[in-house]
Amino acid sequence: MEIEKQRGISVATSVMAFEYNGKQVNILDTPGHKDFAEDTYRTLTAVDSVILVIDCANGVEAQTERLMEVCRMRKTPVIIFINKMDREGRDAFDLLDELENMLKIKVRPLSWPIGIGATFKGVYNIFRKQLNLFAANKTKIASEIVSLNDVSSHELESYIGDEATAQLVRKDLELIDGVYDTFDVNTYLKGDVAPVFFGSAVNNFGVKELLEAFLEISPSPIGRDTDTGFVEPENSEFSGFVFKIHANLDPKHRDRIAFLRVVSGKFERNKFYHHVRLDKNFKFANPTSFMAQDKSVIDEAYPGDVVGLYDTGNFKIGDTMTEQSNFSYKGIPSFSPEIFMELENKDPMKSKQLEKGIEQLTDEGVAQLFIQQPGNRKIVGTVGQLQFEVIKYRLENEYGATCDFNPKRYYKACWMTTTNQQQLEQFIRAKTIYIAQDKDKNPVFLAETPFLLQMAQQDYKDITFHFTSDFKVGKESV
Repeated sequence: MEIEKQRGISVATSVMAFEYNGKQVNILDTPGHKDFAEDTYRTLTAVDSVILVIDCANGVEAQTERLMEVCRMRKTPVIIFINKMDREGRDAFDLLDELENMLKIKVRPLSWPIGIGATFKGVYNIFRKQLNLFAANKTKIASEIVSLNDVSSHELESYIGDEATAQLVRKDLELIDGVYDTFDVNTYLKGDVAPVFFGSAVNNFGVKELLEAFLEISPSPIGRDTDTGFVEPENSEFSGFVFKIHANLDPKHRDRIAFLRVVSGKFERNKFYHHVRLDKNFKFANPTSFMAQDKSVIDEAYPGDVVGLYDTGNFKIGDTMTEQSNFSYKGIPSFSPEIFMELENKDPMKSKQLEKGIEQLTDEGVAQLFIQQPGNRKIVGTVGQLQFEVIKYRLENEYGATCDFNPKRYYKACWMTTTNQQQLEQFIRAKTIYIAQDKDKNPVFLAETPFLLQMAQQDYKDITFHFTSDFKVGKESV
């Protein structure tokens, strides 16, 4: 998106697929900025393994800790790539200690840097027992000027010098073998150990070592839980779920695409599939796969693949598609926002554009929309301030609608369930000015303070207040 080019950051998950060494790799590249953490958490439901990219100067950041918590919860295997080794940064052993302490996971280096910043000479591939030396040029494309299989060879000294050879062979590698356990693929697959690689992504150096090890040790596509049991990828019946929706991916065509992760069976173009929530059948004439900005129509897709489906408003995040069965994949929750603002229309002549824009953008999951009565007031909730800037920019540039956001002092959005309908109706009458509806027409209590929430929980004991939307309401999973 244009705003991503201007700011130099990702504001939405992008999907890419490519082949390498005879294997299909599907990448879901998530935003690194903390204000877009919810998009990242939601994307984790669609992946089988994670690569965390850590800046060698900044180390572990707060959003990386939260991401790791979700990976631990889901037992998702993690590989860590320590980036920007061509710049000045921190000591490699200090970074490994920080990873273990802050991410609460054991680590095992599988490549090792020779120097850092101005003295960065290359990486030793511990996994393959090979040495690749670094040379960058003005086009920022690295060349591997030499590859040695034996680091004890005297030839090494002629390339990196006596001092760097002594540091690598007699100190660093010996210390690694003494401190860290021998790498075991099974402990990685269980999510108990994170392999660590070093390199410089902008120079495309150290990436090959990571990619080749990833192809060898990472899991093949795995199944998912549903409301009727676990579905294995080997199941012959096609099934999958929507984890992302993106409007105006191509601004020229104003298209809206639902991204579906294939879990089992084979997806085929122009074949009818069952939309479980709507209880309707759909077929797709132009399912697509992605490589950076390029889209291509595909005829079939398999477990682990991500398919883009052109959508006219039939899909919501979390929807399940099957060949004929009626099960649903476990819901993708929305978390309670941390910042709330009321949407103000600055151009009444563009009301329809604003309505359509905010509806589509919140369908994407970039923010949550709550409607308050009377007046049909729109309260937008996000987990970070920067999301409001993105929404405002996209409304103006993609929909031609201008708006302002006015802060609202709410503490939490609480979804409510109860077996005592009378008490719920009584609560809604008593708290009318704090009640809204989410996009699925579920009642939501917008608590102003922790104290008021606590009082509501004490006074209305038959009502359960949820801080995520991961619960069942009737037929629909929200």
